[in-house]
Amino acid sequence: MNLGLFNRVNLKDTPGNKGMYSEWTSLSQQVQNFGDAGHSVLEKFGIAPSKEVTSQIVKQLASNLGHTQVPEPSLLVTDHEVQWCMDVICYGLSLPLTEHDAIKDCANIYCEWLSALLPAEPRVCVPKPVVDDPNVYARKIIQHFHYLFIPRKGEDWAFIYQDNLGIDIINRQAVVCHRVLRTLQLIAQESKVLERSTWESLLLFLLAINDTLLAPPTVKDDVADQLCERILSVLFEIWLLACVHNFPSPPLWKTLRESCMNWRHRIALVEQWNRVNLALTSKLLSFMYGPTFPELKIGEDDLIPSGMTDDCIAQSWYRFLNTIGNPVQLTKPDVISQTQKFMQFALGSPGPSVADPCQHPSLQSLPLIFLKAMKGIAGQVDAFLGIAQPISWEAMVMGGGPDKAKDGGAQGGATPSPTPPTQRRLAKSFSVAPSSTSKGAPRISLMGVTSSRATASIPSSVSSSGPSSTSSLPSLSSIGSENRIPLAPDRPKCNSILHLFGEWLFQAAFIGTELTQRQSTSDKRPSSIVMEQKTSVSSMGSINDPEIPANLTIDKYESGRAEALGTLCRIMCSKKTGEEILPVYLARFYLAVQQGLKVAAQHKDCGETVIAILMNSSDLFRLDLDGVRILIPDYINALEIVLPDKNMKFATNVAKNELRKASIHLLLSMLVLPLHFQNITIKELISTGSTDRPTTFGQLKPRLMNLVMNALQVENDPQNTHMLLGGLFLCVQDASVYEKVEQVTQPSSEQTTNLLSSVSDTSSTISSSYSDSFISPDLSDIQTPDSAHGLFVRATYLVCHRLISSWKSDLNISLAALELLSGLARIHIKDSDGKIKDACVRAVKWICDYIVQQCSRPPQAHSKDLHSTIVAAFQCCLVWLLEHPYLLHDKECLTRVLEVSELGVSGTKSVGKPGEKIKMKEDKELKPVSMRVRDAAENLLTCILEQVGYFPSECGPESISSLLDEALLLQHCNSWPSGCTNQEKAVERFRYFISDNVMLALLEEPLGNDQDPQPTVTVLIRGPFGRHAWTMQLRHLPRHKSGTKYHAPTMGRPVVMQDAPVRHTVRQKYFPDSVDRVQQCKVDQSIPTLESVFAGNEKANDETNKLAQLIGKQAGCEVEMEAQVEQSECSPPSVVHEFQTARLFLSHFGLLNLDNDPDGNGPSLIAIDSSSSEFCKDLSSLDAMSPRTCDTVHVFYVKSQQTNVQDILANALVDNAHAQSPYFTEFLKSLGWVVNVAVHPGWTGHVSTSWVISNAESVPATGVYDGQSQVLYWADACSEIAFVMPSMLKPFVDAETQYQSASLSSWYERSLSEQSGREKRTLSLDLDKQSVPVRRLTQRSSVHPPTNTKIMIVWLESYEDHLKVPIDDLLNSMHTGLETAPTRPSDVLVIYLHLMTSGLFRVHLQGPCGRVGMASPLVDSTNPNTGLFRGQGPTGRVGLASPLIDGMIVSRRALGPLVRQTTLNMSRRRRLDSDSYQPPHVRRRFKIQDIVQKYKREMTPPELLTYLFSNP
Repeated sequence: MNLGLFNRVNLKDTPGNKGMYSEWTSLSQQVQNFGDAGHSVLEKFGIAPSKEVTSQIVKQLASNLGHTQVPEPSLLVTDHEVQWCMDVICYGLSLPLTEHDAIKDCANIYCEWLSALLPAEPRVCVPKPVVDDPNVYARKIIQHFHYLFIPRKGEDWAFIYQDNLGIDIINRQAVVCHRVLRTLQLIAQESKVLERSTWESLLLFLLAINDTLLAPPTVKDDVADQLCERILSVLFEIWLLACVHNFPSPPLWKTLRESCMNWRHRIALVEQWNRVNLALTSKLLSFMYGPTFPELKIGEDDLIPSGMTDDCIAQSWYRFLNTIGNPVQLTKPDVISQTQKFMQFALGSPGPSVADPCQHPSLQSLPLIFLKAMKGIAGQVDAFLGIAQPISWEAMVMGGGPDKAKDGGAQGGATPSPTPPTQRRLAKSFSVAPSSTSKGAPRISLMGVTSSRATASIPSSVSSSGPSSTSSLPSLSSIGSENRIPLAPDRPKCNSILHLFGEWLFQAAFIGTELTQRQSTSDKRPSSIVMEQKTSVSSMGSINDPEIPANLTIDKYESGRAEALGTLCRIMCSKKTGEEILPVYLARFYLAVQQGLKVAAQHKDCGETVIAILMNSSDLFRLDLDGVRILIPDYINALEIVLPDKNMKFATNVAKNELRKASIHLLLSMLVLPLHFQNITIKELISTGSTDRPTTFGQLKPRLMNLVMNALQVENDPQNTHMLLGGLFLCVQDASVYEKVEQVTQPSSEQTTNLLSSVSDTSSTISSSYSDSFISPDLSDIQTPDSAHGLFVRATYLVCHRLISSWKSDLNISLAALELLSGLARIHIKDSDGKIKDACVRAVKWICDYIVQQCSRPPQAHSKDLHSTIVAAFQCCLVWLLEHPYLLHDKECLTRVLEVSELGVSGTKSVGKPGEKIKMKEDKELKPVSMRVRDAAENLLTCILEQVGYFPSECGPESISSLLDEALLLQHCNSWPSGCTNQEKAVERFRYFISDNVMLALLEEPLGNDQDPQPTVTVLIRGPFGRHAWTMQLRHLPRHKSGTKYHAPTMGRPVVMQDAPVRHTVRQKYFPDSVDRVQQCKVDQSIPTLESVFAGNEKANDETNKLAQLIGKQAGCEVEMEAQVEQSECSPPSVVHEFQTARLFLSHFGLLNLDNDPDGNGPSLIAIDSSSSEFCKDLSSLDAMSPRTCDTVHVFYVKSQQTNVQDILANALVDNAHAQSPYFTEFLKSLGWVVNVAVHPGWTGHVSTSWVISNAESVPATGVYDGQSQVLYWADACSEIAFVMPSMLKPFVDAETQYQSASLSSWYERSLSEQSGREKRTLSLDLDKQSVPVRRLTQRSSVHPPTNTKIMIVWLESYEDHLKVPIDDLLNSMHTGLETAPTRPSDVLVIYLHLMTSGLFRVHLQGPCGRVGMASPLVDSTNPNTGLFRGQGPTGRVGLASPLIDGMIVSRRALGPLVRQTTLNMSRRRRLDSDSYQPPHVRRRFKIQDIVQKYKREMTPPELLTYLFSNP
């Protein structure tokens, strides 16, 4: 558009300047006297003869037209004859309305004669002179048509309309008028021979009849009321045609503007003005901003002629825009009524009923007219912003059902049928469609024509208030933020739009304020092209003006003012990054908003202006508007009225949930301001002279915190609750980090008095009808309830209470609440008074109670969504225990946790309700709620036993499994070659057994400790929850009693002395020596000697001698042996050094079933054949399955205006790191810690480099954290996340192609076949005795998780670039090796971060299908009898995760933890929603079962024992 056109914008009406047409003469006098030159000579005669002559002549001429018979050639062949007949017809058109037939024939004759102007061959009934020179006759005919539309002299129109006969006459006259208007419109559209004078005559005629009918005050059901919309639409449409074929002269434009200003009391004028302006605007946008700009789709494209040039459209658009003058004057009845017609009615009215023109009843429609004018301007502004709503413009600018119904009821009486029929009306409908949609929109009628337009009539009773949003149709301010079309990227600057519409909008925004009378030069908008130097003082109407009717006081225009304020808010919220808005505009806008919100603070009422401001300024504090935070106290005042009261009532058509949603968006953009700006003073916009101390940002913190708490207590909408939960977590997280960094100490009790009072003050505004009996923690015992300590306790109590009482039936709210509780568990706040510990204990108990309640719901209420909440609750409980291990020291807490674990695993508790018999676990029938719940409960129980209080281990958080495998263990054995890392050879040294889904790898060699050769066994335990290495020795003595070499030596003996004593030789005697001294007697000789006995017997003597020799010889031998042999002591056997430790280990641990139990209830042990070449691969595949969930988040840095994928990826290169914002580097470091990919044992972002134990050297880094050399890593005991900043594109490789591992489908088939024959499910997954739990079937299975959630973090230098980020191209750089199919861009979860000039960050979330913010609106399908879960919209069942919320403003210190927590929750929600997802420990268990099936040694018990005695 040329600058000359916009220079005209500054030429406003002032005393020294009469506007854009000041140098031209008006044709208003010609319009008023249009019919004076066309008097008929028959008027000089009497009425009777003139009527008779006219009737006969006209009847004869009409009979030749061919309406009732075959047309005949015209009898008029000369110009004189035609002129004489036209004089008669002219008189016929002025006959009384009772002569309807004659008037109709006159109109028909002229309409037929005008067909000579059409391209087609004229009909035979048209006189030859008319055919030869049609323009001359056409101008005269048009002049005569004026009599058809003017009132008849001597007839009181207002009187004849009171009966049915009068109404019928008017309807019949309207039909004739419609015929004439259609003919003139057809000629204007199709004629090729119209001369400029004919065009001007036609336009003057239309101006004249409109002025004649519309300038007087409105009279109910008169012909003006019947034809108002029709004649206006014909005027504007023919005027548009004239702009194409013969552009009207400036005098005509000036006359049109002056005439329209006399018709402004007619609703139809503003409606038609809106219609034409919007149609022209749609054409204007198409050539100003190109085809990519969002298109304002028109229902009928023929409203704007096709031949209009771009310059013609621009000129016409601006002229039509200023046709009715300043729309704000519609709020001043004294100005609107200062016309000649109103004066005549005031002077001619009988009696004192109308003392002043502004008292006329027809002006009662001014508030509604003003509202429609503001809606039209708002529609044009939205079109320029590219956010025109996809609703019918019929409702926006023309009025519809609600308006008509209300006003129609006020006027009473029957409404005549519309004339002409609806299908012949010429008004058009408007709709909005993107430029890519089909242009074949259906044509829909937009307006009523006759008395069906009730809004144009005069109500029978005086309304006490202006039109409210309830009576008016939906405006843009009533549309929720989630349903709005995003701003067009190529939209004009705010200054440009304000140059066009700012003056009107600002004046409308200040209506009824105390600042109205003080407006001066500030009313004029500055222009970058022409600056006006002269000033004017606004003379807006005052509320207390005694001359203004009571029902037209300025406060009745609140709806229009609200529309203007909403439009201004949308303009300001469309500011682009780096765009500057003129300070004068900002100042006036802040002042207008402040005045609009002041009503709420004064009256504690939520009026239309407050609603309009709140609904349309959600982004106000998310932009870098200079000085915008000066409005924060006023906004907080308004929010304190809207949010804490759930039963608030207001007279508007805005949905209460949408108003609360917009208010929550504003609240989320203000929560971090108190701690960010702290003691900075908020200045006053207008000095009030108050002596109060100025408010600081820090003083607003208690009010904001209480707003969040109180709003959360009464909120019932799922989306709003989701946002409030995110805001609550932001408050706690930000306060915690702030106090930790600043080392803030909690103030004494004297300093908390005001804070405590603020809590009670705000809480008092909550409706007393709040049904939930929530008992908040005793705030008097909490030091500083707005500190991190106090917020933690209050948030924990509030969320846990509402989770159990109100939110348990809603999937998304339950997940959001559990996510918040998990986030709170990770916040560690110094507990100075024990309140934190108590809150943690109670939180765990409440979560356990929530699990019990959900599991105890009736069977018909159980669904996937319900089970998802139970699984999430188990995960939340686990986070609390991992972060606070001391909770298990509480006996009651430990009991609760173990009980719910038992409930999740088995489906029932052993200890039931009071009075019920205790069920022993071996007597219970195991029927868990679902297998997912059972898996979650098993995970909780195992982590309690293995991880709580023991994480992280010596391996660090990078791994919860041992970093040792077979090859690394053997490197410590003396028998293993040094430097050998062959895994297959290492496996051969181990014995492999499996018992109860646990794989045991036994190494019977000591690990290089020959100095202590105890029975040693090294065990690698591979189970569902990881790999663990144990080295065990069989000991019988304590270490301190063990020798250096032997573990069991002999007991010590005394040392033998070297000087042995002399050994005396003693001869043995049979009798004592005393026997030899006794004298013998004869008796002694009585016994003969041996020699005497055998004296005579030689043989006996020989034998005796031999015996003596033998005895002597033996005695000598014994003496000799005694001298030669030294006697030794008894000693124990020596210690055994060779062991079969595997046999000892299995036997001692009871893994060998020696009882030969026929029932097979004893421990089962399965030997594995490790000699297979594929066994080592399967073992590596099992080790590659992490027992934790793994996720990858890809981070991108997007500079301003960058849209090329290569340029974006190049930002991650090391060479370009210096060009990144230092805040971005700080943010990256807050996400996780840097790890070296080459030696990192955990998840690295790609399966090819993850879970590999290696000492390889690092690869030279090309990118900062691109996954080649380094990544950012974060992990806890259950999850691990890799933050990768890609620097290059990667080819897509199918995970199944890359990893040719065994399919798991056989497991599913086996589980189905076995499960079909089983009714009892037990805890153990023993392969021989119990079936594998039935799992969700998939077409194929993989060793990797099936849920490969794609999450992007995009750092934007320019916020508007989020619309242009090439997500589909960037996906090619985000491959992790887990993909089984290419990812669709619509499935990517994106977190956009934009650094504001204030140092805060604006967050924008983009979910599935391009949706922003949180989940799609819930479709309530809850069964009140069963409490079934509510379903979800098309964006997914679980929506976007918390704590980050779309549009949230976050501080630097809290950004990293919030982003990390959100990405973790996003991935968890995707896993919950996936039908094919398996928890890590289940996948590992299935893999172990697969190994059993493939490598199991089929052995009987004796064969197994024999195998144990053999060498490996």
